[in-house]
Amino acid sequence: MKTVSLALRNLTRNKRRNAILAVAIAFGFFVVTAIDGLTTGMVGNLENQIAQLVGGNVIIQGLEWEKPVTPGGRAKLVNIVRDRNYVKDIVEELGIKYEYSTSYTMSGGTIIFNGKRSTIQLYGRDLNEKLLQDSFQFVEGGVDLSVNNGLIISDKTAEAMNLKVGDEVIYSTSTVYGQNTFADMTVTGITKSNSFINTVQAYAYIEDVNKISEMPEGGYSMYAIYLKDKNQQTKAANMVEARIRQDSEKNPEINVTSRLEAMKTNPTNIGMGIEKQVDPSKPENEWKGVKYGVETLYDEIPQIKTVLNIVHIITTVILLVILLIVMVGVSNTYRMVLYERIREIGTMRALGMNGKDTRKVFTNEAVILCIIGAIAGLIFAVIVMAVIHCIPISNEALGFFLQKGHFSFKVSAISVILQYVMLIILTSLAVRGSAKQAARMSPAEALRTVK
Repeated sequence: MKTVSLALRNLTRNKRRNAILAVAIAFGFFVVTAIDGLTTGMVGNLENQIAQLVGGNVIIQGLEWEKPVTPGGRAKLVNIVRDRNYVKDIVEELGIKYEYSTSYTMSGGTIIFNGKRSTIQLYGRDLNEKLLQDSFQFVEGGVDLSVNNGLIISDKTAEAMNLKVGDEVIYSTSTVYGQNTFADMTVTGITKSNSFINTVQAYAYIEDVNKISEMPEGGYSMYAIYLKDKNQQTKAANMVEARIRQDSEKNPEINVTSRLEAMKTNPTNIGMGIEKQVDPSKPENEWKGVKYGVETLYDEIPQIKTVLNIVHIITTVILLVILLIVMVGVSNTYRMVLYERIREIGTMRALGMNGKDTRKVFTNEAVILCIIGAIAGLIFAVIVMAVIHCIPISNEALGFFLQKGHFSFKVSAISVILQYVMLIILTSLAVRGSAKQAARMSPAEALRTVK
């Protein structure tokens, strides 16, 4: 504690020089924290938008094999899960921790109004879901379950087709069995879109979409889980797959794809490997009943995880470069400090301070100064990030990376702690030479030195 006390007292002796050094450290830490927080937030927003598009980060779909209608024809797949509670009960049984889960029916088609056409991706969802309603940014209208075949579209689609709430459109699509069909739908809500993904999205009540697409009563296309910890999605998918496989051993009408096999055939893209297992062009893939495909968001879009890893590598390299530059300044500063305090060191050594404690004084002084600078840089970064988050961004090119029209920042506590550990280690190494020289100094020689 005496060496720490001496180090703190020494920091107040040359305030200007120490302040300049602390500001340099603070600026370096500010730059790294801001870049890391911004890039992680942007990639996270992109991932969240895609997860919102597919409903979650673990997706389970059901596929039925339909034999060719004519000899020599091609088999096709029908995307149906007939039992709405089957997968949900499995998820609850396994105790998977999630923010929300949902079953939905997906339908792609075209809406027609006054001779104009626009392609949409229609999601039949339970519009009573609170998290889904919270994700909507309505510019006009809203959710209205009293309207039969009510439709929620994006503002870009509404603008392109000159649509308003209450207008009726014709929705052209196909049934789950591939037959063309039409339906009258009424616009009940228009949401703000921040990217191309939001532009083509449209929503309707799941039972209405089921009737339009001739989905069996109680059925749906996919079941999605949005986990509390997205890093657990692979584990959760493996658990669900293993549980369905147990049922498949007892019931020949239940089948499931193999993530392990997909990993062997396509190690860099598991989603593509799973698609090969349900390819209708291969007769050996034929099955009876329903085959469940269990995938994660990273299986379908492995590039997201790759980008996130690259971002962390880049920010770590930037941190190292900045810290090395700062450490050169710290090393040079403490060489000057050693020269200035030669006689003082001799006096302390003559009064009984040993070499080890002398070394600790120098090291503690430098480490404390760097920690103070890093804390100041972190606080400044948090303030700047909070201010930037409040600024609305209307640039559509950045829409993929925004959260409701704003930049968002994500700073990991583990990342900050690792940066502090790295800072302390590099600081200790930077002053090691000066500290060793001070520890080895002879009291008599130091007292005789004339500066």
